[in-house]
Amino acid sequence: MRIAELSTPERWHTQPDAQSDPLTAQIESLIKQFETLPVTHPRPELSQLAADLRRCLSQLAERAPPFPNSLKLHLWKLSYRLWNSCVDRSNASSIRSSSSSSSDEDQANLRHVAADMLSLAGSAAGVPSPEVKTAFFYYKTGIIWHSLKRSDLASDCFEKATEIISKVDVGTVKDAGQRKLLLDLQIARSRAAWEVSDQILAVTLLNRSKSLLFGSSDHYVALANQYLAFGKSILETNEGNEAHCFKEALKLMNDALDLCEKAFSTARMRQETVNLKGLKSKILRFIAAVHLQMEEYENVIKCVRILRESDGGGDNHPSLPVLAMKAWLGLGRHDEAEKELRGMVVNKGIPEGVWVSAVEAYFQSAGTAGAETAKGVFLGLLGRCHVSAAAAVTVVHRVIGGNSGIGGDVDGSRVRAKVVAELVSDDRVVALFSGDATAKERNAMHALLWNCAAGHFQLKDYETSAEMFEKAMLFLPCDIEDRVVRAKGFRVLCLCHLGLSQLDRAEEYINEAQKLEPNIASAFLKFKVCLQKNDHNAAINQIQAMTTCLDFAPDFLLLSAHEAVACRVLPVAVASLSNLLNFYVLGKSTATSEVVVLRTLITILSQDTGNEPEVLKFMKHANDRASEMGIGCYFGKDEVAVRELKWFAVTSWNFGTSAGKKKNYMLCAEFLRLASNFYSLLADMQGEEHSLMLCKSLIFTVCAMIALENERKASLVEIEVKQALELLERAGKIVKSLSTRIQLNDDEDAALEPDFNFIYTFSAYDIHGRINDLRSQQILVKNFISSKACTPSYLLQFGLAAAQGPRPNPEVAFLALSQCLSQLLSSVSPDYHNVSLIVRKLIALTSIYKGDTDDDAVYDVYKQAYRIMIGLKEGEYPTEEGKWLVTTAWNRAAIPIRVGQIDVAKKWMKVGIELAGLVPGMETYRACMEDFIRGFDKKFS
Repeated sequence: MRIAELSTPERWHTQPDAQSDPLTAQIESLIKQFETLPVTHPRPELSQLAADLRRCLSQLAERAPPFPNSLKLHLWKLSYRLWNSCVDRSNASSIRSSSSSSSDEDQANLRHVAADMLSLAGSAAGVPSPEVKTAFFYYKTGIIWHSLKRSDLASDCFEKATEIISKVDVGTVKDAGQRKLLLDLQIARSRAAWEVSDQILAVTLLNRSKSLLFGSSDHYVALANQYLAFGKSILETNEGNEAHCFKEALKLMNDALDLCEKAFSTARMRQETVNLKGLKSKILRFIAAVHLQMEEYENVIKCVRILRESDGGGDNHPSLPVLAMKAWLGLGRHDEAEKELRGMVVNKGIPEGVWVSAVEAYFQSAGTAGAETAKGVFLGLLGRCHVSAAAAVTVVHRVIGGNSGIGGDVDGSRVRAKVVAELVSDDRVVALFSGDATAKERNAMHALLWNCAAGHFQLKDYETSAEMFEKAMLFLPCDIEDRVVRAKGFRVLCLCHLGLSQLDRAEEYINEAQKLEPNIASAFLKFKVCLQKNDHNAAINQIQAMTTCLDFAPDFLLLSAHEAVACRVLPVAVASLSNLLNFYVLGKSTATSEVVVLRTLITILSQDTGNEPEVLKFMKHANDRASEMGIGCYFGKDEVAVRELKWFAVTSWNFGTSAGKKKNYMLCAEFLRLASNFYSLLADMQGEEHSLMLCKSLIFTVCAMIALENERKASLVEIEVKQALELLERAGKIVKSLSTRIQLNDDEDAALEPDFNFIYTFSAYDIHGRINDLRSQQILVKNFISSKACTPSYLLQFGLAAAQGPRPNPEVAFLALSQCLSQLLSSVSPDYHNVSLIVRKLIALTSIYKGDTDDDAVYDVYKQAYRIMIGLKEGEYPTEEGKWLVTTAWNRAAIPIRVGQIDVAKKWMKVGIELAGLVPGMETYRACMEDFIRGFDKKFS
């Protein structure tokens, strides 16, 4: 505000002595310079000007005032000129919009100099109310410093103004403007103290200001507004003890209310009364809000009631229903709260944000029980006023409850979801989101409904989830850009109906998804639907369709296999994994290694009988791929490779032995041959640890080949014999190595079980016989006889095979049977049934191969039998075998008799009589034989 210059009276003219003063002349020169500076002049010169003026004032103050009246008047004149120049410059800057904080600060400094100049001049004769005018300068300067956030300088100005004004008798001030200055100064000083956190001083200064109320309603309003502002400030900062803050804020607001009540008596005009009523209502609303924060709900209701019952029709401020509703909720009176909420529907003056906040508060307190009310209020508002899409989003967000609406109360969340579904499906609500302007809100609504549906889906509440996903689709535009999102919606709806076993609905949704976006996700879900419908052929066809998708990845075949296994549809799982193996052959990698896929496939096939040929095929596939790629590349490194190889080796062994038990010798041979390959790889990696199982696999493979020959009644072809021979040669090397380990280390764990040792030797004997390698057969049997595995029963089998097999070997037969007989006789309790069998076989062999050239050899066998039978209990040696010996020995004398070999004939007859004496039941035969010999002796004597 520009100050009128002092003029007219003669005594105000500047005296010559004042003009001749060098300091005042310098000050006047500086002020004149400032008056002539353009508005856009750079700041440094203004700063320097202020510094020069302050320096001159400091030098002038050193003259020890009081000054002559002429000098005082001159200083007053210069101060007014400086002040008015600042005002003019400020006005011009505001018009040009070129004001900046730096230029404002420079002008504040100059105004401060002007105030200090008046303070230095002091009271001048003829200047009315000099103290009030000086205080006014300081007050205005302090206001400017306060606006520039320079609280220290502002407080300094206010304190100087207060110090100057304190010398004035307030009662003598009659001018209304000057009286208002006294009050404004005190309020400004209080505000400055508040802003530097000296709240006690600020409130004290406000309380002192009550003595400066001069009966004007404006004074009361200004002071009451400041009390209210301090109360609001406490609520906004809310530092420290919350209860204490509320209490302090409430005290300040009550003071404001008290001032407002007193001001009514000072009002002279109708507008003043209206303004006071507005301020009172405002204060009461804030008081009610504080009581609400303090949970003093009864006091809130009282404040609202006072406001509504006040003169002039009551206060209809939009916040009153919200305050009342929250208070009723706090008192637990939900019916009253609901009335307040529903009353907002007919109150057109309530802004959208207010009633949305009210709906949120009501629902937060009432919970699920308030869902229907929230929906009714919202739909009611739609009918009477414009409601934004953002408000709809807010209400839905509150009713759903957070991001998903799923918490501990599952039943309650289901009810809320049902209410939301009804709300968002209303045509009026859907219409709110039409057009491009509401794209952001539409996306937000879609996200809310989608998240709610996803939450229920996680809880397996597929019915609610499906409904919410369907409602979310309402907020997707049917344009090309949203095809992907719509397809995603159809896919999740398919999943929901799969969970509800509504397979036809699920198929409808996935078909729609495929139309919009024919990708791998849709194809995979179609596969799941086919599985659930037990349409296995369609599921297998869908596997093929999946591989044609542009975004297909081989891992989806593995996922399809898992789904098929979960549904116990093993043929589909096999088809899926079989397709996956083709991608490995083509060189395409997946997250799962080929060997794991193959192992899974074999495991699945193993669960049903009759799949052995398929298992064999994939076992061969593993063997071939390992040979092609190398063990490290195919099975993995180190321990991983060992673990995988063990699995394939053991599985092949188990399938082979199982096939052997079922007498399926062809599969048995194939599986065991594969097992030997895998065990061979293991032996290469871990030394001799797996040699034993490798040896067994080789041996049993040959056994299966021989058994297959007997089964199909067709001899092994030459190439098969050669293969068997190679397998046995490998086994023989291992047997020899194991025997060496036993001898060197006494490692019994490395020993081949007697049965396996016999089977190996017997099989090798058989195969060598097929190539007529009699010497190798003999060496094999000799080695077996020298081993720990040799037993009479094994030797008997060798002897019988060599004696009466399709490819006899007399040398081996004599060796095996003789050794067997020796071992039997050396035992504590010989098995005379086997002894008699061996004796008979030896007699037969000797008769055939040596009888024509060496009759004594046959005779020695009979004599050995005689020696065996001597001393045995009756029946211990098989009687029938004894009778056979007697009969055959006696009959052997017939031919020598015919050819005249009397001595030879008598030798055999004597053996027969001797044996007959040892066989029970042959006494009569022996007597006859003796009579015959006596007659024979007489005849040839």
